[in-house]
Amino acid sequence: MISLHELQSGDTVITRYGDVEKKGKILQVDREDKKVLVLTDENEFWYDLDNLYPIYLTGDTLLQLQFHVDAAHSSNADKLYVRGPFSVRLYPEGHKPAISLHYRDETRDLNTPITLNELQNHYHAMTNFHLE
Repeated sequence: MISLHELQSGDTVITRYGDVEKKGKILQVDREDKKVLVLTDENEFWYDLDNLYPIYLTGDTLLQLQFHVDAAHSSNADKLYVRGPFSVRLYPEGHKPAISLHYRDETRDLNTPITLNELQNHYHAMTNFHLE
């Protein structure tokens, strides 16, 4: 399950309807009714929080978001993923910080792994653009 306070319009999540899971984009969050309007494929549907799941942030997820590995600044232990002036460094399990986010003169060190929608929220806060 995912927490309502973490969700914003434009975030990407996994939806479940019956036994079918699909990736979708949040269009609207109704905090009063605790429901989220999500676009999957070409369909919009209101979901309860029980039917929404986060996408865990991995190197593969970053590659799908058009980040690329900066081999010159990566090692076997940690990888630096870059998209324009924004970068994400993923450290091995147990390392503190677990993730470093960097944009121009701002760096955020996070001590726990994050989900895709959390990265999207950090990206938006740091750049004023939404990561899709």
